[in-house]
Amino acid sequence: MPESIENDELVEAAEAVVVESADSVEADAPRAEQADTDAADADAEPTVTFADLGLPEGIVRKLAQNGVTEPFPIQAATIPDALAGKDILGRGRTGSGKTLSFGLPTLAALAGGHTEKKKPRAVILTPTRELAMQVADALQPYGDVLGLKMKVVCGGTSMGNQIYALERGVDILVATPGRLRDIINRGACSLENIQVAVLDEADQMSDLGFLPEVTELLDQIPAGGQRMLFSATMENEIGTLVKRYLDNPVSHEVDSAQGNVTTMTHHVLVVKPKDKAPVTSAIAARKGRTIIFVRTQLGADRIAEQLVEAGVKADALHGGMTQGARTRVLADFKDGYVNALVATDVAARGIHVDGIDLVLNVDPAGDHKDYLHRSGRTARAGKSGVVVSLALPHQRRQIFRLMEDAGVDASRHIVGGAGAFDPEVAEITGARSLTEVQADSASNAAKQAEREVAELTKQLERVQRRAGELREEADRLVARAARERGDDPEAAVAEATAEAEAAVEAAVSVPEQPVRDDRRDERGNFERRDSRGHDRRDNDRPSFNRDRRDDRGGDRGFQRRDND
Repeated sequence: MPESIENDELVEAAEAVVVESADSVEADAPRAEQADTDAADADAEPTVTFADLGLPEGIVRKLAQNGVTEPFPIQAATIPDALAGKDILGRGRTGSGKTLSFGLPTLAALAGGHTEKKKPRAVILTPTRELAMQVADALQPYGDVLGLKMKVVCGGTSMGNQIYALERGVDILVATPGRLRDIINRGACSLENIQVAVLDEADQMSDLGFLPEVTELLDQIPAGGQRMLFSATMENEIGTLVKRYLDNPVSHEVDSAQGNVTTMTHHVLVVKPKDKAPVTSAIAARKGRTIIFVRTQLGADRIAEQLVEAGVKADALHGGMTQGARTRVLADFKDGYVNALVATDVAARGIHVDGIDLVLNVDPAGDHKDYLHRSGRTARAGKSGVVVSLALPHQRRQIFRLMEDAGVDASRHIVGGAGAFDPEVAEITGARSLTEVQADSASNAAKQAEREVAELTKQLERVQRRAGELREEADRLVARAARERGDDPEAAVAEATAEAEAAVEAAVSVPEQPVRDDRRDERGNFERRDSRGHDRRDNDRPSFNRDRRDDRGGDRGFQRRDND
């Protein structure tokens, strides 16, 4: 019994200890949670702004006015080193924010300096005209803040205007290699004062065969300046350029060349040959901006025409067009006049248009790098996007190997008998039936006609009010004239009003015109019937002998013959 009592006491004591411990844990829990929160706050990196990177105050203020306050990762990584004058080797996918990464430090380095005629102090080389114009457009507002002059030098535009600008003095040239070499050979430009040289999309320059021109230009730039090279990959001859022209470069790789953008989804639609065109039309008819990639210029024109005939607002863009035409098409696409842009790979290299949420590859890309550049037209600056590739049954293995090389995890969908209106296709792409597109077009046309009717009604009301005012003025003057003559004013006004009404009726009445109704009779002669039903035939008129010849057997025209 005593032994049992002792055990019970021990149990009670243990339970008391457990309860006390639990109370202690509950009391300490809030403190522990607060400690974890404080630790997490301590570990979190503070938000970096452009003002923290060392850029000039004017540029920071202009960025803030444009709503840009926090830099992208590649900008935060490269701008401090670039401002320090170091050579930069930047690797990142298209759309990662590279333009400001090299552009803003270049502007800052040139601020306050003097530029001689024909001798720019910085050059930015790009592979295509469109990219050169885009880079200049992106940097010009910040160059204006610092009082720096910028000029685009590329093919397809007036060389005379470019030479004239260089003669007046240009701080920064944004150029394609071929046109810049031509201008230098004419003696209109010299690179002997270049302080900063930038190669943008260097891997694409190698692919497009620009490497000899690029090396020729870089060899003309004096040693000791700053070099910055940005590329999506380090393939081809990029390594040679780095070793030859960059001095102990600082490397920054924020976004790899692989297609690992979390906001971008990839899909492969396996379609039958007969369904490819309908699927393309249905996807192009979606709401929103779509860029469609094909392999050839003729293919771009053909598909664009087919889409227009189907009621889709589409246009083509390729290297066979003049620069003015390419610029107009891009402007229409950016402004929303064109919803679907059918392009060759010329549009995959650096073209930036806001709001492209779907890329459609009608023809497979040539290789994984082309695929990544095509895909880079969407999901830019953290936004979401979809990339869809159409694959014929015999192309499946080729396309999935391409996806594997690009590091893309694409989902496969087999488009069944429903064709373009497959529910899965509609869910992925937002595809719409052409009937729906035509209905929208008809509705928009009806709305436009209604707006025109409303405007014409307003104009008619204004004209009617003006006519009433003029009639009142005319009646007043007629009555005044009648009084001056000693006639009855009311009678004069009534007579003038009657004459005016008769004139109006005569002006608006249209006499009935006979309606010609031409038909052929059973012998092939035309029967001409007017609105009163009277028949007139060709053979009722005088006939003409078309076979009359002169004495030498030559034709002398028509001769009139009697109908005896």
